[in-house]
Amino acid sequence: MPSDAELVTQIETLGGKLAQARASIAKRFIGQDNVVDLTLTSLLCGGHALLIGLPGLGKTMLVDTLSTVMGLNGNRIQFTPDLMPADILGSEVLETAADGTRDFRFIEGPVFCQLLMADEINRASPRTQSALLQAMQEKEVTIAGEHRALGTPFHVLATQNPIEQEGTYPLPEAQLDRFLVQIDVPYPDRETERDILIATTGVAEGEASAVFTADELLEAQTLLRRMPVGDAIVEMILDLVRACRPDDETAPDLVKDTVSWGPGPRAAQALMLTVRANALLDGRLVPSAEDVRAMAAPVLTHRMALSFAARARGESLANVIDQVATQITSVSKAA
Repeated sequence: MPSDAELVTQIETLGGKLAQARASIAKRFIGQDNVVDLTLTSLLCGGHALLIGLPGLGKTMLVDTLSTVMGLNGNRIQFTPDLMPADILGSEVLETAADGTRDFRFIEGPVFCQLLMADEINRASPRTQSALLQAMQEKEVTIAGEHRALGTPFHVLATQNPIEQEGTYPLPEAQLDRFLVQIDVPYPDRETERDILIATTGVAEGEASAVFTADELLEAQTLLRRMPVGDAIVEMILDLVRACRPDDETAPDLVKDTVSWGPGPRAAQALMLTVRANALLDGRLVPSAEDVRAMAAPVLTHRMALSFAARARGESLANVIDQVATQITSVSKAA
């Protein structure tokens, strides 16, 4: 194990490389700094991300750029209603050799990569969606009774269109819980859109370059888990997750009146990792209460559901989570 001084040096070095990665990404994916940081957070934590935004906001370009910058072997799957599990995982085919003997050969599907883009994941049937469950959780798939390991590292970045829901299959809660964070991709502001317009309608566009290798990303993921987290932050994370469960005695009336079901232990694990990454991206060695508040919505939104009455009143999970997180972090800082 490295000494404290060595750990600090390694974290600072990693912070410098992340700054280079951001600059490289910005050559192709202009603006949307929060979206970029949350996606990098997901990769640093070894997790998967669900990007939700309208068509044309650059989600596909972001994932393609990340594949280049992070030095990962990437594949893309366009999910459609007729997509089958074998189209994702691969299948065995019977081949005849020159001597007349026959044998099965496995042809790998696109899931055998390091960075998989699942485009419009909710357009595929539940049967096909479930083909990713084992891959996302265990980093392997079972085909014809044989366990086959996926790429190392392995990340899924899935996209969804929040508006067009006709003919789609909403992701089940069990699969949503496998995503470390939900990243909402908004419209760019006017200045960013102006920069995009100028940069993408000329003769040449900016090119991103590799900053990390796959091995360096794995080392970064290990280093992130060595970053210290104070007892106060641990208690704050527990307080926040438990307060978002409507049947918990510590839940405020706001949660009990609006939330149908709340986050499980995997949400607390996700917060423990993402607050470290958020601090690292901000150039700090130790996470703070502000990191907990910043990561509350991305980590918790897809792990909770509003009650029917709350939906009828026009409530939003983002507002509920923000109020609860603000109250808990304020109380903790005051204490």
